[in-house]
Amino acid sequence: MQLAFGDLPLLDGASLSVQRGDKLGLIGRNGSGKSSLLKLIAGSIHADDGLIQREDGLYCVAVEQEPHLTERESLYLSLLARADLSASPEEPAAWQTLADIRAWLDRFGLDPDRPLQGLSGGERKRAALALAFALKPDLLLLDEPTNHLDLAAIRLLEESMERVSTSIVITHDRHFLDRVVNRIVELERGILRNYPGRFADYQRLRADQWAAEDQAQRRFDRFWAEEETWIRQGVEARRKRNQGRVRRLEALREAREARRQRVGQVKMRLDSGERSGKQVLECTSLSYQTPNGRVLVKSLDWVLMRGDRVALIGPNGIGKSTLIRLALGQLKPTEGQVKQGTQWQLAYFDQMRDQLDEERSVAQTISPGSDWIDIAGKRMHVMSYLGDFLFSPRRAQSPVKTLSGGERNRLLLARLFARPANLLILDEPTNDLDLETLELLESSLQEYEGSVLLVSHDRAFMDAVATQTLVAQGEGLWREYPGGYSDWIDQGGEWLTESTKVAAKSSNASALPVSASVQATINNARRKLSYKEQRELDSMPERIEALELEQTKIQAAMSSSEYYRLGPEQMRQDKARVEQIDHELLALLERWEALQAIESR
Repeated sequence: MQLAFGDLPLLDGASLSVQRGDKLGLIGRNGSGKSSLLKLIAGSIHADDGLIQREDGLYCVAVEQEPHLTERESLYLSLLARADLSASPEEPAAWQTLADIRAWLDRFGLDPDRPLQGLSGGERKRAALALAFALKPDLLLLDEPTNHLDLAAIRLLEESMERVSTSIVITHDRHFLDRVVNRIVELERGILRNYPGRFADYQRLRADQWAAEDQAQRRFDRFWAEEETWIRQGVEARRKRNQGRVRRLEALREAREARRQRVGQVKMRLDSGERSGKQVLECTSLSYQTPNGRVLVKSLDWVLMRGDRVALIGPNGIGKSTLIRLALGQLKPTEGQVKQGTQWQLAYFDQMRDQLDEERSVAQTISPGSDWIDIAGKRMHVMSYLGDFLFSPRRAQSPVKTLSGGERNRLLLARLFARPANLLILDEPTNDLDLETLELLESSLQEYEGSVLLVSHDRAFMDAVATQTLVAQGEGLWREYPGGYSDWIDQGGEWLTESTKVAAKSSNASALPVSASVQATINNARRKLSYKEQRELDSMPERIEALELEQTKIQAAMSSSEYYRLGPEQMRQDKARVEQIDHELLALLERWEALQAIESR
């Protein structure tokens, strides 16, 4: 397939085959064309060249990054309009679909009769997802489905994905990828590359592929340089018997010109500035109650020390951003006090992105009134600095209002790191970042010598960055745990259920259910392993590895160009076995997590 917008080629001879049972994770740089590819598959846009073949009668449903909900009297009627359904259908099957929509809305903690006005971004996303699952598509297309969702909703989405036979998902959530996909497809430089397995398998295979590409390009460049040296000698090249060598050099030049280089990486330099006091922040008997009487913080005693990187965990609306505003002195506590340490140098990455002036250019946002900026004690031209964040000189002169979500986040990061700070406040910094930028941000924060207070629903990000978690317990109570997200779960951390109901009462939303497997993990974490369970735990890695190896071999055979010769019966058997292995692996992994949680106690 070929697809370009203006001079920018998004798809350049790209090919993709999707079979029933495939659960694809589509990854790639921001702006590489992932969303456009989903739109091509859904049929909402057309390719410049190439062919898309669909199975007869294929029913495809897509959920965009920002789902559009038609204005109607209630959320339920809005979803009917989105799906082009009648509230009084004649067919019995349609009545079942209407019942399913209500059931899925309830499962996602949403009131079908609630007015559309006032719904948050997370609630709109949950509503669109509920509709998609209720419609039972043959192929489900999801574009960044975890954006705006809290941890409980993400886990519910993961469980719901088990009911879908075939799907393509764009996401930067690595934990989500590992749970819901069986193949990674990367879109890079207009080409689609397939990697069997989960995200961890992709990382290993991609590193090997990059190393091989780099080695091949070095050999090519060395040979090209030798031929250029030879042609400059002149006399030998003009002899008739050497004309073939001249033509070969011309072909080398064309190949080198056409070679598409890998897109550069964002470069981040974190300057921790002046050393802060040992105690950065202290909350003493801190309480906060909203004007309508809802308690978000109750009698909190907590200290942030220099070098701590603390992640706040809790459902949307529980008070994470409120706690940050209390810490910064932007809100006055109902009771208690917040004591800020000495020599504060603060940088704040805001969830609402309301710090940006839409009319200013990107360059003016970073360095108002000057072409130069001081970074870690070194003077640097603003264009060079923005180039480190993948802004071309032309893009750097563009107004902020023209930027995509990913570009806005890169701009906020560029501005955040443009001045020294020994305390970073990061409110949802991972939204709209591609995977490479996300991993680079992680490594930069790991080396950062200052303190970090962050809010994120990205579990892998919290595991990589956080030294502690501060977790909402419900009814205004907060508790600190050592380590990141997984450490919190291993220590018996619970998904907020009753607390979620308390938080949701003021917004008329129901609580999201917790799966039996998750609750079993929590309950089992309070006892010891038996001898039989210990032997079972010890055998888990080999059992999982054997299943993954079997699945990889089947998928490798299925991707072969000769596979169709085996006949439809063998293809059905292979597909069924791949799906069966998926279910077996999921059960094994959940059991493994449960046993490890017990062992850690």
